[in-house]
Amino acid sequence: MASPVFALNHHSHRGLCLPSSASSSSSSLFSSSFSSRSSCSPTPLGLRSPSHNHNLFFGFADYSATRRCLKLRVFWKESEKPSSVEMEAISAPDQFDQLLAQPQPFVVDWMANWCRKCIYLKPKLEKLAAEFYPTIKFYYVDVNDVPQALVKRGGISKMPTIQMWKNGEMQAEVIGGHKAWLVVDEVRDMIKNSLTK
Repeated sequence: MASPVFALNHHSHRGLCLPSSASSSSSSLFSSSFSSRSSCSPTPLGLRSPSHNHNLFFGFADYSATRRCLKLRVFWKESEKPSSVEMEAISAPDQFDQLLAQPQPFVVDWMANWCRKCIYLKPKLEKLAAEFYPTIKFYYVDVNDVPQALVKRGGISKMPTIQMWKNGEMQAEVIGGHKAWLVVDEVRDMIKNSLTK
């Protein structure tokens, strides 16, 4: 992730409550204070965005008493869930076996690259995956790119088919031949019901 760099003039600090002198001080926005120094050495800090009180920056500050300039290199704290989570591909039976052996439940979208409904549904499922991230992971299987023995293990006859797997067993499935938003709603309900079992 790119980290923005801000050079803030000592006298025009735009409401960020920077210290008005080089003496040690603190403000409502800074979690650390600054002391007089002749060289620019990094000082850890955290500050609250004035326009977004729920978000925090974290980074380092360099304060020069001679140049009267404060340089901030800040990073956004990733405290919010993503809006979309890319589904990972299952490309081999042994990969599928490894997932079955793990305690974490997961969702599999059985699809095909020639299936228009599958292609249209995939990004919508990735948005749904963000709702359950990181508790539930979403995967997809292109039935044309894997051995047919794996497809038979899923009992797949139509695409797209979305299945919920838990404790090494398939818990429920949704066959998505209808409108995408209805499929997403059904998959959401399927996951919630499976988690309560």
